[in-house]
Amino acid sequence: MRHKWLLCWMLFAATALSFLDRQVLSILSPRIIAEFGMSNEAYSRVLLGFQVSYTIMFALGGRLADLVGTRLGMAACLAIWSLASAAHSLTTGAANLTAARFFLGFGEGGCFPAAIKGAAHWFPAEQRALAMGIATGGSALGAVIAPPLTAYAAVQLGWRGTFVFTGILGLIWLAAWLFITRDDAPEVAPSEPRASVLSWLSQPAVRWVLFARFLFDPVFYFYMFWIPQYLHRERQLSVEQIGSLLWIPFLVLGISQVLGGRVSDELVKRGWQPVRARQLVLGVAAALTPASWLAAKATDTNTAIALMCVLMFAHGFWITNFLGLLGDLFPQTAIGTISGLTGTAGGIGGMLSSLLIGIVVDRVSFAPVFAVSGILYPFAWAALLLATTRRRVYAAAV
Repeated sequence: MRHKWLLCWMLFAATALSFLDRQVLSILSPRIIAEFGMSNEAYSRVLLGFQVSYTIMFALGGRLADLVGTRLGMAACLAIWSLASAAHSLTTGAANLTAARFFLGFGEGGCFPAAIKGAAHWFPAEQRALAMGIATGGSALGAVIAPPLTAYAAVQLGWRGTFVFTGILGLIWLAAWLFITRDDAPEVAPSEPRASVLSWLSQPAVRWVLFARFLFDPVFYFYMFWIPQYLHRERQLSVEQIGSLLWIPFLVLGISQVLGGRVSDELVKRGWQPVRARQLVLGVAAALTPASWLAAKATDTNTAIALMCVLMFAHGFWITNFLGLLGDLFPQTAIGTISGLTGTAGGIGGMLSSLLIGIVVDRVSFAPVFAVSGILYPFAWAALLLATTRRRVYAAAV
């Protein structure tokens, strides 16, 4: 593959746009909730619109990436979600806001499977985790720039104009992507056999990997969609104050995603088996995540943000090596399908948890949610240990 690192950084930009677009609503949620007169339970149902379509399209988008390749798969995703993002500006209440979120999730669902497939196919095992860290690490950049950019754009353009602005950014990326990749061939030759989704689901290793993601994804959904509301409700911060603080944990996430891939790749270069290297880093990351439970108990906002940074640092190491592990365990011809299935499993966990969070927050507080978020990664790590012990040898895995 020619200029593979350039394409990898283009994927970085795509995942950045993905997280920027989905974060705009959460940053502006205090203002939009007040204007539309929604409760937290009603807001949780708006979030569900995104999560339902995102969950479904993660699996379908992964299969699409395996069939048509990263170039066309990613282009289709960007076109759909950029238009959906702009459509948020036309909403007048909870119902059509939910519809706009649904189509945003429909487009974004295929983004990460396509990015993971590209990184897995273009790079050898000793570069794979780093490449995946870069390709998916744009998500952290998007989350970093979303709070200050959204707060600034809302002042200059209003909340409706902010959604139009982010949609335009996506269409600019789409034009650049189609131009840069215009001469690239599909990643997978048509003659290569592809196992069915059901045949993969019959494998114990795949089921344990799906269960692991079902456990840990709700924690990241919580940080993505609910922390602005937590800071507003329980720390009494304004939208502008939220924008000035919330980028910090996501900056830590972006750094740790790239660093986490580099660490396990270095272990592979020094002779470690790729699966063992990823599992070691995953275990260390899981051991740090109980810091999330302490965030809700912090007496001041700065300490709470610092403890959130610890969770995000751990998640960066975790997600990069989780995706790298998929590339080590399964064939390149199926990596889009399997990574998509894991995203669907995580999305199901996210949907269920989001509905529960809305109820718990309205009736109790955010404290129980933080407490649960501090214990899920160690359980997910145990599931991944079972996945690697129950695996079979897959042809062309590396």
